[in-house]
Amino acid sequence: MRLSFPFAAIVGQDEMTLAIQLVAVDPTIGGVLVLGDRGTGKSTAVRALADLLPPLKVVDGCPYGCDPQTRSKGPCSECGVKSTAKTTTRPVPVVDLPLGATEDRVVGALDLEKALTQGVKSFQPGLLAQAHRGFLYIDEVNLLDDHLVDLLIDVAASGENLVEREGLSVRHPARFVLVGSGNPEEGELRPQMLDRFGLSVQVKTPQDLQQRVEVVKRREAFERDPQGFRDRWQPENERLQARILRARKAAPKLVTDDAVMLQCADLCQRLGTDGLRAELTLLRASRALAALTGAKQVQTAHVRQVATLALRHRLRRNPLDDTDSGVRVQRSVQEVMG
Repeated sequence: MRLSFPFAAIVGQDEMTLAIQLVAVDPTIGGVLVLGDRGTGKSTAVRALADLLPPLKVVDGCPYGCDPQTRSKGPCSECGVKSTAKTTTRPVPVVDLPLGATEDRVVGALDLEKALTQGVKSFQPGLLAQAHRGFLYIDEVNLLDDHLVDLLIDVAASGENLVEREGLSVRHPARFVLVGSGNPEEGELRPQMLDRFGLSVQVKTPQDLQQRVEVVKRREAFERDPQGFRDRWQPENERLQARILRARKAAPKLVTDDAVMLQCADLCQRLGTDGLRAELTLLRASRALAALTGAKQVQTAHVRQVATLALRHRLRRNPLDDTDSGVRVQRSVQEVMG
C-alpha cells in the first residue's frame, strides 16, 4: 500500500489546508474546490488528511461501508435489515473520479460476471458507493462531461444514489466530501456545479525562495524514506488529529448569536449571492473554525476569516468590474464588519 505524505508536513498553502480541515470537522459545509497551478499539492493535501483521520466503523460485509449506528435510518438495503450485524473498521476512503469514467463506473451497474457465470442479477457498486463517508476527488473537474456533472449534482444534493437500469432498482447512501481541482485557464465550471462546493480555494506556486526550497527538501526526504519521514511527523499529525476530533464534538454545541447571523446575511446580500446556501455555508464554516480554535462561540473574527473561502465562487460576474472575486468579498467584509 502506498504511503501518503503527512498532512502536518505540508508547507504553505494555508488557505487550502484550512478549507480541507473545516470540511473534515463539518462535512455539511459541502465540498472544496481548489483552483490554481499544477504541482501545488492539491491531491497530496486531500490524501494526507484522509490518512490523518481515524478509521471508520462500518457494518461488516456492507459494500457501502455504512455506519453501524445509523444503518437503520439510511436507504441501504444491504445492512439496514441486519439488526445484529457485526462491525469492523476501514480507512477513510479517498476515491479518484477520472475524467474518462463511464456512467456505469460512477454510479454502478449490473455485475456481468455473476450474470454470465451464475445467472444471478446482482448490482456492482460504483465509485459513488466507494466514496461514501469519505472523499470523492476529481482532478480537472472543470473538464468533466456534462452528464456526469448533472449526476454528481443530484447525488450531492440528496446524499443517495438511485440506479434503475437493466432490470435493477438499487438505492444506496452516497454521502461524501466532494473535492475538485483544476486550472481555470482550461475551462470554466458550470454554475450549478460551482454551487455544490461549499468552499473555494485559489492556490499559487510559492514565490518565497525559502519556502520553495523547504517544499523540495521535504518531498525528497519523503521519497527517500517514506516510513521514516512519516514517523518523524507522526507526533504533529496526532496533535492535529486530536484537534479535529475535539472540534467535531464541540461544533454542534457552539452558540451563534443573532448579531453574527445578521452580519452573515448582510454580507451575502451586499454581494448579491443567489439563494440562502451562501449564508448557511458561511455560518457552518465559521462554526467549524471556531471549534478548531477552541472558541466558546462563533465570533465576527471567524466569519471574517472564512468569508472569502465560502463566497468567492458564488458572485455574479460584473462585465463593468473585473476585480478579483476574493477582493470583492474582502471589500464587502470591510464594509459590513469594519
